[in-house]
Amino acid sequence: MSLRLYKIFTIFVPVVIIGGFEYIRHEFLLNYLTMEAGNFSITVITLLLSYLFASWMFQSIERSNEKLTMGEARRAVYEERERLARELHDDLAQTLFFLNVKLKQGDLEEAKAAVSEIDNSLRQAIFNLRTPPEEGTSLEQRIHKFLKDWHLVTGIELQEELTLEADSFTSSEEVQLFGIIQEAFTNIRKHSMATEASIILEATSSAWQLCISDNGCGLQSHAEKRKKYGIELMQKRAAELEATFEFQQNDDSNGAATGTSLLVKGERTPL
Repeated sequence: MSLRLYKIFTIFVPVVIIGGFEYIRHEFLLNYLTMEAGNFSITVITLLLSYLFASWMFQSIERSNEKLTMGEARRAVYEERERLARELHDDLAQTLFFLNVKLKQGDLEEAKAAVSEIDNSLRQAIFNLRTPPEEGTSLEQRIHKFLKDWHLVTGIELQEELTLEADSFTSSEEVQLFGIIQEAFTNIRKHSMATEASIILEATSSAWQLCISDNGCGLQSHAEKRKKYGIELMQKRAAELEATFEFQQNDDSNGAATGTSLLVKGERTPL
């Protein structure tokens, strides 16, 4: 049932109850009920029927909200499956093909490097899947756990600054934001050759901001296609959050890459 019908019921049900009883009392019960008894009866009847109606209405609204929440959760799962499938196809499948070619050519050094890349990719995918958005921890705790695991796998020095007010994001917004962080740090691990990285996430009641940076090599030709796909995926997630997205490659005076920075900013809608 739509909210419009709930609104109509809320307006007309009390009117029908009270008006209907008053009509019946004046037309048929006036000789049997005193004024005091009639007033008491209409009060009791109105209270009882209003309680039953309100209980039914709020139970219906709760069921509708549960269906919407389950729908959002299923959508988030499907999106994460799509992301993982694309990552496995674009990364692992291509690396396996490369490994097969190098083994046929007898190039063991290149084959060893490919195996190492496959191992790292699988470790990263496992870490991503071990931190689902629905597990009973806060967004800040999930981000911290993911970053701790990422640091253990990569050995890259990480500066972390998370400042989030309670209930800063809805569950669907948390999925999108966490996905941006996962993709950004996956790109840093795979392509940047960085030794340092940092993340700053601040969320207040009015606005939020995410800044991720590294001191790596930036967009290089061998990783450009994969990294651009990752950037497009993060842009899509930022659009879902109605946030601005900025990606910048930092260069020194000689034009050499000195790292990249990612900035995502959004306004907060009061919950």
